[in-house]
Amino acid sequence: MSRQGSRDTTPEIAVRRLLHASGLRYRVNVPVPGMPRRTIDIVFGKYKIAIFMDGCFWHGCPEHATHPKANSEWWRQKLDRNMGRDIETTEHLTAAGWTVLRFWEHEEPLTVALRVQEAIASKRSQQSDQRRKSTAQ
Repeated sequence: MSRQGSRDTTPEIAVRRLLHASGLRYRVNVPVPGMPRRTIDIVFGKYKIAIFMDGCFWHGCPEHATHPKANSEWWRQKLDRNMGRDIETTEHLTAAGWTVLRFWEHEEPLTVALRVQEAIASKRSQQSDQRRKSTAQ
C-alpha cells in the first residue's frame, strides 16, 4: 500500500489544469486545520473552499468500488475507516466555515472544474455583498 499514489493522481491533475487555465490559483495538499495527518487536495484559502478528489476503491464509490476477496474482513474494516475519516473531515471543515466539495475520480474533469468555478463565484458574490453591507452602515 505504501506504493499507492495518494497525491497528484491523473484525475486531480486534469482538474487542476482546467482550474489553472481558467485563471484560478490554488494550493495543493494543504494540511486540514486542526486535524493531523490529513490533507486537502485543492484549496482556495481566500474563499475557504476545500476540494477532495476521492478514489473509487479507497473511498467506497457506490458505482465502482470493488471488494477484495482475499483478506476481505481486513479490507472491509480498512475501507470503512477511510469512509469514516472522510465524513469526519468534511464535518470538521464545515463546522469551521469551509465549503467542502468531494468528487469521485471517475467524474469528468470539466464537470468538476465547472462546479468548483460555480462555488468560487458564489463565495465571491457573498463576500462582495458583505462588503457592501458593512460600508453602507
